[in-house]
Amino acid sequence: MMHYLLPIFAVVLGFVFVTVFQLREKKHMKLLLAFSGAFLLAITIFNLLPSVFSNYKNSYGIFVMVGILLQIFLEFFSKGAEHGHVHIHNDSSKFPWLLFFSLSIHAILEGFPMHRHDHLIYGIVVHKIPIAIILTTFFYKSKMPRASILIFLLLFALMTPLGSLLSKYLTFLEVYQNQITSLVIGIFLHISTTILFESSEGHKFNLTKLLVIISATVIAFFV
Repeated sequence: MMHYLLPIFAVVLGFVFVTVFQLREKKHMKLLLAFSGAFLLAITIFNLLPSVFSNYKNSYGIFVMVGILLQIFLEFFSKGAEHGHVHIHNDSSKFPWLLFFSLSIHAILEGFPMHRHDHLIYGIVVHKIPIAIILTTFFYKSKMPRASILIFLLLFALMTPLGSLLSKYLTFLEVYQNQITSLVIGIFLHISTTILFESSEGHKFNLTKLLVIISATVIAFFV
């Protein structure tokens, strides 16, 4: 049950951080994003990759590449919200359907391997918190009604548990679990590496950011 509740809690926590504590400091957000990117990348490499490629088939590598390309395609509509960017008009009061559908597809897919890989839940939670903070911050600055913001975040929070439930109860998907996991690996590789590259302004060396990335990697190894 906690596997289904934790992704929802992560989004709620991000919303609360912005609403109650008014978390707006860009420097802190960059460090949080760097931590989440390194943690997600480490979880993918330490846990998901060995589980799939211990019984390697050539098609798995193809699905990894398809996952990378799929995520790039989704970002045409989400404008990079999965790794910390929201680029829709601030003065718009309309519900951002393209952003919602692209984020939902991403969230549903990341939920598919979750009930088979216990450690993945931690990577997803750490990934969702800064994304929820960024989305909430942006929506507060826009003209979207408060009700629309809450509906967006609530539905977004439910998508990862929905993906896990579909994977668990749609038994015909069991045959393709390694292919689906390979697809998710590709998605995670693209998102996590993009976060790490983009979290450094001008790609300059930053000791604090380096320590954050190392800490996230070590924690992911021992989780």
